[in-house]
Amino acid sequence: MRTRGPVARAAAVGLLGASVVVLVGGCSLFGQDDETDGVSVFDVEAGQCFRVPEEITVELTELPAVPCTEPHEQEAYARVTYTDPATGTTPDTFPGADALTTFADGACAEQFQDYVGVDYRDSSLYFTYLVPSPRGWEQNADRDALCFVTTTGSQLSQSVAGTGW
Repeated sequence: MRTRGPVARAAAVGLLGASVVVLVGGCSLFGQDDETDGVSVFDVEAGQCFRVPEEITVELTELPAVPCTEPHEQEAYARVTYTDPATGTTPDTFPGADALTTFADGACAEQFQDYVGVDYRDSSLYFTYLVPSPRGWEQNADRDALCFVTTTGSQLSQSVAGTGW
């Protein structure tokens, strides 16, 4: 999956909001200690919490998961399947990074309030996301944007679900 951040909250660079080209092959490259578990990006579910990898990369295969009661910077809150706005269907061919970014910006913004309990524009938190890479689209049939709540430097020590933060 390719990493991207929302246009409206571009200052919220965290786990997923940079654009450096490096492929990550596994959890050991994140530089985290044994308290984190590598979770495949294809297995991420809403409510899982993650530490920021030491190396921010464009393409990720795993994320360093921790219990939400442990210090973390990211919490997954939605998985949304890409649909082409013109057709309402999910295309077989890669739609391009711009189309996926536009889709994720809107879809993640829409899902934020249902999870956190407040519109992202009124929240002290931010959102960011992962979108499919061209390779993931073709090889793994990856069609989902993964949405994450994030902070701008401070860590969380609980889930943000329903907090209204």
